[in-house]
Formats: sequence, structure tokens, C-alpha cells
Amino acid sequence: MVAMSFPDGLLASSDLADLAPKVLAGERLSAAEGARLLTTRHLAALGYLAHQVRLRKNGRRAYYTVNVHLNHTNICANRCRFCAFSRSEGEPGAYLLSVEECVRRVRGAGLVDEVHVVGGCHPGLGLSYFRELLAALREAAPGARLQALTAVEVEHLARREGRSVEQVLAELQEAGLEALPGGGAEVFSPRVRGLLCPEKLPGQGWQEVMRTAHRLGIASNATMLYGHLETPQEAAEHLVALRELQDETGGFLAFVPLAFHPEHTALAGRRGPGGVEDLRVTAAARIMLDNFPHLKAFWVMLGERLAQVALSFGADDLDGTVGEERITHAAGASTPVGLAEAELVRLIRAAGWEPVRRDTLYRPAGGGA
Repeated sequence: MVAMSFPDGLLASSDLADLAPKVLAGERLSAAEGARLLTTRHLAALGYLAHQVRLRKNGRRAYYTVNVHLNHTNICANRCRFCAFSRSEGEPGAYLLSVEECVRRVRGAGLVDEVHVVGGCHPGLGLSYFRELLAALREAAPGARLQALTAVEVEHLARREGRSVEQVLAELQEAGLEALPGGGAEVFSPRVRGLLCPEKLPGQGWQEVMRTAHRLGIASNATMLYGHLETPQEAAEHLVALRELQDETGGFLAFVPLAFHPEHTALAGRRGPGGVEDLRVTAAARIMLDNFPHLKAFWVMLGERLAQVALSFGADDLDGTVGEERITHAAGASTPVGLAEAELVRLIRAAGWEPVRRDTLYRPAGGGA
């Protein structure tokens, strides 16, 4: 897959022929041009162009990490229509893990490079819980980096405490926080958010939390949830907004396209994206986000085989071992809840790439398998 090539004649005859020279020259595309990438009929041509960008940025390297996901609560004030994970307090299936239980789960995962903490916007959880949690996790896994709380969770916590986002982030940073996950971005379009998640922090608010985090030296990822109600133009505008914020702050580590899983959600009648759309979004994002160093093919959402293919459509990272993921699996994901490091390494090598174990900040991490 690494030696992917594409005949010049077929590239010239594709509906991307006029964009190809710009992409290959490293020129930036507009939102309108991004929408064309997201609707092209010529997936192979798009994949070839994204592949060239990926090689230019990361060569033959394909990254992974040994991590554990900790979903500390599913109780959430924001009952988004696309979410199968969230519950209201007192509802059957609602849960909240104590700090002690969180620590037990992390210790049970063994030596990890990253602890990834994401949960619901619990109305009753204050800053003291998260300070205690982060400090305890830092002690339980001293070699791991703590990537915790989406921008939506941070803003919810600030409102609950009556404090600024900057104050909350500074306290979390003091307790051990090193990076924010990219979740909660969904699609920035006010139209889409009004239909899917009207209670959630608006797209501008998400960007402001990330701007503040980056100013404090807290890195983050960025995401886009796709395959639900968004238009190609709205998706392209989302990518441009992320690119502009990265121009400003330089604080994003990676972009993570998140495929919508409809099962058990309020949108259960919709099909969600298929493999072609998954690859199209991956490739378009790699081309549009020219200032993002990394792009993940999150195997939990894509499945292991499609994630392997995505490594030749612009992605350079499979995420990690994960340990126990609950959010996507609540929406019917059929992937394993975790993978062994040796299996991640096998997947990368079988797809023709060189596995590189990393930590959250893309610095080299332990052994390898």
C-alpha cells in the first residue's frame, strides 16, 4: 500500500484534475474546494492525493500508543440525539465511577503511555472530583500522560463552578492534565448543532476552550463527527475553521474523523457512513488540514481492516490499544473493546507501514512488540 501510484491519465480525467496540481504543490484549498473533495466520484484519485500529502508529512511511519480509555460517567446534561452513551441521573444504566474505581481500572491495564479520560457532563461533579482523579491517576500511572476532558466538559465544569475556563484548565493542569481530547466538536454548523445537540456548547465555544488551552500550553486533538445530518459544505467549513485555529495557536496534535454510529441513538433510522465515505472524509481532511501534523484512523469506529486501508488514504495513526471503550460501543460498534499492542503492530506492518509507538504528544514511547 505504501507504493500507491495513480496513472497520470486517470488523474487528469478525474473530477479533481484541476485541484490535483494545487494539492501536489502544497497549496491550500478553500471550503468550496474541500466540499468537492467530499463529493468526488473518483475515490482513488482523492486517495492518491491524500497519500502524497501523508508521505510528505510523515513518510512511512504509522503511529500507535499503548493507552487505556476511562469513561468515568455516562450521566450527562446534554442528551445529544446522536449519542447512545449518555443517561440522565437515576435512569437505568446510569453510572458514576469513584476515583478509587478509576484508579483500579487504570492499574489493571498495566503499563500504559496514555490515560484517556472522557465522560458525560455530570451535573453533580465539581472541580474537586477531577483534581483528585487526575492526581490519583498520575500517581497510579506515573509513566503515562493524562489526556482528559473534552472542551465541552471543561466549559460545563467552569459554568458549574462559576469560574473561567482558563482558571479551571490551570487547576486541572496543576493536577496533571497534559492534553485535551478532541471530542465535542461534532460539526460546527449552527444548523446541525440545533438539530443534533442544542444543549451542547456551540462550535465557537468549543474553539474558544481550545484556544485557551493552547495558550496555557495544553495540547489537544480535534474531531469531526460525520455521516449524520451535515452537508459536504458544512463539513468542509468545519475543517477550514479548525485549520484557521491551528494557524493561530499551533496547539492541535492530530485530527480524528469520527464516523457516526446510529444504533441505539435518536437517529437510529439513519444508516450512518459506509466505507467509501469513511475513506473520502479521511482523505479530504488530510488534504484540507495542511497544518495538522497527524491524522488518526480510529480503528474502534472504522474497524481494523478499514483502518488499515485508511493509512493509505491520508491517516498516519491508528490511535491505541484503548483497553475498554464504552461510548462508540454503546452505539453498536462491533469492534473489540481493546487490542493488544502486538495486534496493532501487526495491522500496521501488514498494511505496509513502519509502526512507531508514541505517547500523547507524539514523543517516542516504550518497548514495542
